[in-house]
Amino acid sequence: MLDSSTMKIGKAQIESFIPQRAPFIMIDNLIEVTSTTFETDFEILPDNIFLEEERLREFALIENIAQSSAVGLGFLNMSTHTMQIDGFIGAISKLKVHDLPKVNDKIFTMVTLLHQFDNMYLLKGESFVNNKRLIECEVKLVGRMTHQPGN
Repeated sequence: MLDSSTMKIGKAQIESFIPQRAPFIMIDNLIEVTSTTFETDFEILPDNIFLEEERLREFALIENIAQSSAVGLGFLNMSTHTMQIDGFIGAISKLKVHDLPKVNDKIFTMVTLLHQFDNMYLLKGESFVNNKRLIECEVKLVGRMTHQPGN
């Protein structure tokens, strides 16, 4: 794994790390990656299908954290030239919704890897707009590690 580095994966590359496709992609960029933290951003556009009364729904914020987790783990695995994760959400727990973002807000999400056991990951996710916490939760991801040809 990486010790610490600042990286950026743009919107065009995000699809290579997650199975979701438009309009279900809830992150724009992977901003920063260390061995235990991942930071992403996401701008809420007026055509987002998960808006209600011009606010992004709770489940879209949870999906933002889950996708941020998957992209961060996938990037770490790709960067080590070893394996890439392909998995699913095992559970969402300790969920607290503090506020919902509005159209044109930019969400910043930080995910922290708390524990890893074999192909199971426990991560804590938090999303913010202008340093105001929107949501926090723990995500359990279960991944099947698959070797990528050429690595």
